[in-house]
Parts: sequence; C-alpha cells; structure tokens
Amino acid sequence: MSRLNELLDEIRELEARVADEITSEADELGYTIRRGRVRFEEGVREKHLSLTKHINDYLGECSWPGLLVSPVVYSLIVPVMIFDIFIFFYQLICFSIYKIPRVRRRDYIVLDRHKLQYLNAIERFNCLYCSYANGFIAYVQEVAARSEQYWCPIKHAQKLETTHSRYYNFLPYGDAEAYVNELQRIRDELEQKTG
Repeated sequence: MSRLNELLDEIRELEARVADEITSEADELGYTIRRGRVRFEEGVREKHLSLTKHINDYLGECSWPGLLVSPVVYSLIVPVMIFDIFIFFYQLICFSIYKIPRVRRRDYIVLDRHKLQYLNAIERFNCLYCSYANGFIAYVQEVAARSEQYWCPIKHAQKLETTHSRYYNFLPYGDAEAYVNELQRIRDELEQKTG
C-alpha cells in the first residue's frame, strides 16, 4: 500500500470520527432523526420559540449597507437555478451515454435548517437560500469530479488549494504510461465507488 493510500485511509477514518461526533451533538441537543424528519424532545421546541428574535429587532440590528446589498445577494438564485437545470440535463444526457453513475441531488442539497423554531422568518429564508446554494455547489462539484475522473483523471503539477474527493486517486502528472495503462481502470472505479 502506498503512503498516499495510507494517508487517505487515515483521512477517511477521521471523517468517520467527525461524523460520529456530529451525531453525538444530536443527543446533547435533544433531537433524533426518524424517517428523515427531525424530532425534538418535549420542551425543546418551546425553549426554541422563546429564543426567537423578532423581525423588528433583527432588522434593527442590520446595517444599512447590508440591507441595501441584500437584493444582490438574493439575485444569485437566478443563475444558480438556471445552472441547476443545465446540470440536470448534462447528467441525463452525457452520464447516460458514457455510463457514469448520476449524482443524486438529495445527497447534497439538504433543506432542513429553515425549520428550526428559534429562527425568525428572515433567518429561515436565509437558511433555505444558503442550504440550496451551498448544497448545489457541492452537488456540482461531485458532477464535475465524476466528469473529470472519466475524461481526465490526471493530477495537476501544481499544488491546489482544495480538491474534490476523487482527486487523490487520479494518475500522476507526467506519467504517460500510467495514463495509457490505467485510464480504463480509473473509469471502471468510478462506477464501483459510486454505488
């Protein structure tokens, strides 16, 4: 096993531990998830409602420049939704033809924070907006990662600030023999590691 694979295994182990830690937060905060729905323990909902900031107070704490630029922030929803439609058809057409497993939106776009009782209507809307936009970006990153794994699974020569989850299994930059000999294997792994 290469040193890179050992490090990747350590990362996966740490990610699993982080996920377990996040799950333990649910116990501490008094909620469970059943059939995809969050259920708070008795009394927690009332406590949340008592902590809700009234809209007048919330707006009173906002800066005028912040209020004035909010339409610009919210205007991004238009290109994001258009891009969402394009990504749907891109996967439907291209992934089907090349037999690349499609990315499920619901695995990336999770809309649940807007249901929290301690958020006022504006905060709920903001959470809904951010959940969709950030989830969509993660979804697009996975679509792009699968595309890159199929067509160009080669690492860059230069160090990247961040990478997607599939990048470290790509072929070394400049290794022509590996590209010729291993491309099909990496494409096959795409289908095996996606299910």
